[in-house]
Amino acid sequence: MEVLIIGAGIGGLTLGLMLHRAGIACRIFEAAPELKAVGVGINILPHASRELCALGLEQALAKVAVTTREYCFYNRFGQFIYSEPAGRFAGYDVPQFSIHRSDLQMVLLNAFIERAGADKVITGWRCTRVEHDEFEAIAHFEDVTGKLLSPQRGSVVVSAEGIHSVLRKQLYPNEGPPKYSGINMWRGITRWKPFLSGASMIRIGWHHPAKLLIYPIRSNVDAEGRQLVNWVCDIETPQYYARDWNRRGKLEDFLPAMADWHFDWLDVPKFISSADAILEYPMVDQDPLPRWSFGRLTLLGDAAHPMYPRGANGAAQAILDCRALSDALVADVDAIAALKAYQVKRLPATSEVVLANRKAPPDAILHEVYRRTGDKPFKSIDDVISREELMALSESYKRIAGYDKERLKTGI
Repeated sequence: MEVLIIGAGIGGLTLGLMLHRAGIACRIFEAAPELKAVGVGINILPHASRELCALGLEQALAKVAVTTREYCFYNRFGQFIYSEPAGRFAGYDVPQFSIHRSDLQMVLLNAFIERAGADKVITGWRCTRVEHDEFEAIAHFEDVTGKLLSPQRGSVVVSAEGIHSVLRKQLYPNEGPPKYSGINMWRGITRWKPFLSGASMIRIGWHHPAKLLIYPIRSNVDAEGRQLVNWVCDIETPQYYARDWNRRGKLEDFLPAMADWHFDWLDVPKFISSADAILEYPMVDQDPLPRWSFGRLTLLGDAAHPMYPRGANGAAQAILDCRALSDALVADVDAIAALKAYQVKRLPATSEVVLANRKAPPDAILHEVYRRTGDKPFKSIDDVISREELMALSESYKRIAGYDKERLKTGI
C-alpha cells in the first residue's frame, strides 16, 4: 500500500509521520515550490499534543514553543473574570503548547524527512484531480506554470490541502464559497516583555466592540528577554475580503475599538501598534459534509471540516483525523473499507465541533458575562456569575472538542 498525501501542512505532515510509524509507505505533494514561514500563532491542545508527543516530538516542540500554563478571561474594562490551569498544570499527562505555525510545520517536516527521506516530500506539484477505481487511485498534477506533470499512482489519495481544497471541489463542485460568520479578524505578532505568567492564554471582551485573544508563542527572542506574542482581534462587521491568510491589515480599521483598553498588566493599543505585521481575514467555515470518503479518495483537516478558528481546534482536529486514518489503514487491508471506517469515526465528531464553534465557542464565558452585565463594569464577578457556572461553561466546550480529562484518560 502507498498513500499519496496532497498538502504539506500540519495535517499532511502529521499523517505522513503516523503512516511511516505504522510501516505504510507514503509521499507528500505540496503545491508551493518551497515551504516558507507563513501564518501566525497556533495552540496545540492536550488531545492533539498527546498524538504529537507519541510521535516523539515533545522535546522538539518544547524547544520552539511556549508551554501554556493557564487560561485567563477579562472583560474589556480589564476586570478579571476567571482563570484555570492548562496542560500539565491542569493535570493532563501531556503539555499544551503555544507555537508559531511555521515552527510547528518545520518540526513536523524535519521529523518526516529524517525518518522517511527528503524524496518523500515533493514541492511545486499542484494536484488538479484524482481518478480511482477498485484497484488504484491516480492523482494528476501540474507545476507552478501550469505545465502537466506525470500522473502518480497509489492505493489511496488524501486531500490535506486546507479550506481551498481542489479535491473537495472535485467531490462537491456545487458547494459554494466558505460561509462568512459576520466577524472579521485581524491577527499579528508583537515582540513584548512577558506579562501575567508569561505563558498565559488570555481572552478579553466580546465582539461589541471587540474581542481579543493573546498568547506568547516563542520566548527570549532578543537580548531584552522579549517574547513573540500572538494576538487575534475579532469585530462584527458586514463587510469582508475573500479569505487570504496573507492579506495585510490596517490599524485604523480595528484599533479604535480598543483605544481605551489600558490595563495595569497591558497597554493594549501600544501592544497592538507595536506588531511586526498585521494580517486580516474573515472568520469563515463550511457546513458539515455528508461524507468525506469516495472510493480511494478522502478528505482530512480543513479540507474535510473547515471551522471557525476558535478554541485552537482546527489543527487539533486535523491531527486527530490523522490518527484515526492511520489506525484505519493499519486495521484493514482493504483501503476502500478503511477510508469508510475513518469517516464513520471522525465525521460526526468534527461536525459537532464545527457547530459548537458557531454556537458555544470556548469564549462563551465572555459572552455570558457580557450578556449579564450589559457590557458594564462589575463590582464583583461573584455578583454576576458563580465560579461553578464558569467552570461548567469551560468544561462543556472541552467535552465537545474532545479534550476533557476524563475522555483522554479513558480513551472513550
